[in-house]
Amino acid sequence: MLLPGLVMAQPDLARFSFRRGLMGTQFNVIFYAPDSLIAHRAYAAVSVRMDSLNQVMSDYMDGSEINRVSATAGSGKWVPVSTDLFNVLGKAQTIAHLSNGHFDPTVGPLSLLWRRAVRRKEFPTAKERRQARRSVGYRLLELDITTRSVRLRRAGMRLDVGGIGQGFAVDEALMVLGRFGIRSALVDIGGDILASDPPPGSAGWRVGIGSGKAGDADTTTILLRNAAITTSGDTYRFLEHNGRRYSHIMNPRSGLGLKHFVQATVFAPDGYHADALTKVFSVAGMRKSRRLLRRFPGAKLLLLENKRGRLHKWQSTPF
Repeated sequence: MLLPGLVMAQPDLARFSFRRGLMGTQFNVIFYAPDSLIAHRAYAAVSVRMDSLNQVMSDYMDGSEINRVSATAGSGKWVPVSTDLFNVLGKAQTIAHLSNGHFDPTVGPLSLLWRRAVRRKEFPTAKERRQARRSVGYRLLELDITTRSVRLRRAGMRLDVGGIGQGFAVDEALMVLGRFGIRSALVDIGGDILASDPPPGSAGWRVGIGSGKAGDADTTTILLRNAAITTSGDTYRFLEHNGRRYSHIMNPRSGLGLKHFVQATVFAPDGYHADALTKVFSVAGMRKSRRLLRRFPGAKLLLLENKRGRLHKWQSTPF
């Protein structure tokens, strides 16, 4: 959450702000530039870049590159892919390995099942979950760096980079702004926030971390610079079944949404790590997360869990 605040800009820089819909959520860009011509050119280039990434990574879009690759699952074919798709899949697979599968870019069959359940308010059957799980497993995803190709070894597999894609996109957005000489910027896609240098005259961008309770305005403010921060939780998106609440955050192993409230806030050097690691630590839980965090240098974690009516909090180090 970006918090408002008045900042006196340097005489040669002005503040510009742009907003649009993207990837099913809001895309916000704020930066300082010498004039409106450069600002609008920079934002136009960023917007084009975001649309191209959406065409590559969105599993909601018919004909997207990622869906075309998924359609080849089990065929035995190596499929040449774009640099963007290869890069995001490579980053996703690395995090899957380091997290022992608590994050998995092949979770698509389960994602489809769970989206339908949330949309229809109909809980998936055990048989449906079993069938979907047979086609999930990050080790079944193969990448060939020499030919920049992908192979999905098992029929029914479906790629889903929704847990890392927005973070990957904010990284790319900041790189585009940098090519226009813009050094002080903040990019936000649905709460995946990445900042470069702070606003002129400020120590950092003012960003708020919420309490995790719906309707609760209580926030902790941090100053963000040259880093990313993301929060994942089930405050607004969940499914209730037989008196139990299931989060939209899915455990790739069980095929179910998490059965208790958890909110993970991750501070990291880049957007894709912050985005993906919120899912890793939400699924792993407090005890395992303390060990897994050591595998991701530069990452910091604030984890809230409510189990059996008790709220537990753990923070690695201050953000």
